Amino acid sequence: MQPLFQQAAGLTLRLLLLIILSLLVMTTDHRFHHVEKVRTAILQGLYPVHYLVNLPADAAAWLLENLSSRDMLTSDNTRLRAENLSLRARQQQFDALANENVRLRKLLRAAAHVEQDVLVAELLAVDLDPYRQQVVIDKGSDDGVYSGQPLLDAQGVMGQVIEVAADSAVALLISDPSHALPVEVLRNGLRAIARGVGRADRIELLHIPASADVEVGDILLSSGLGGRFPPDYPVARVTEVERPRGRAFARVFARPNALLDRSREVLLVWREPRRGATADIPAELVPTAPEYPTPQLPDGDATTAEGRQ
Repeated sequence: MQPLFQQAAGLTLRLLLLIILSLLVMTTDHRFHHVEKVRTAILQGLYPVHYLVNLPADAAAWLLENLSSRDMLTSDNTRLRAENLSLRARQQQFDALANENVRLRKLLRAAAHVEQDVLVAELLAVDLDPYRQQVVIDKGSDDGVYSGQPLLDAQGVMGQVIEVAADSAVALLISDPSHALPVEVLRNGLRAIARGVGRADRIELLHIPASADVEVGDILLSSGLGGRFPPDYPVARVTEVERPRGRAFARVFARPNALLDRSREVLLVWREPRRGATADIPAELVPTAPEYPTPQLPDGDATTAEGRQ
């Protein structure tokens, strides 16, 4: 029987030869770098093999990275959209607050111009029907509001209170067909009655003689007659003057200064100071000059704008 493993005499010799050859190649490569070209050629030949072997792993990593980047971009885009919407909503709130601040500052300046006890009120409802021009405010008898009290805004006369409840009141606008207001022309002191025509942007002057000195652009002020509205407060500006032939009276129309269809805050005016009321107008808001200049009167007329009643 032959043994399973036999030691061949040439096996040890071949091992020694391989060791010697390896040492020779290593020494030669270390000293003279002759094997570097061979190594480069072998690596170039094996590059396709390495590429094919690594291709599945590289493809999986690329796909995972792209999917992760897409999910991240989608998430960032959703978050940024939500932040943008929130910031835009806050910006709108800031704009509304800034506009409200401007309106209130104008009202304070108007209150200083009136030089009487005033109260700021906010509109609760608006009715601009052609046959009924009214507003509802959030102040009532608990605040001292009374029937017939004048109502102003930062630009001019708005109307007067006609109904009063405990915490609200109804005011009739100067544009209502049933409302009449004594006015005078700033330029020459001509007095007239301004009546509403059912439009927020138009009122009519009644019983103006055809020969009266009224021109387009004339400013109309409250005359103070009747003791209801404060005098010398802007009411409207003349926009149209018609003098039909054969008629004794002219047709004169004006545009109200007050923003009857846009105001949100208004002023309630008291002729006499209210009991317990205190002034609440910053000094820097008090106007240093009147809103309208004193008109130039003809020579020999000693009447002043302040003395006209």
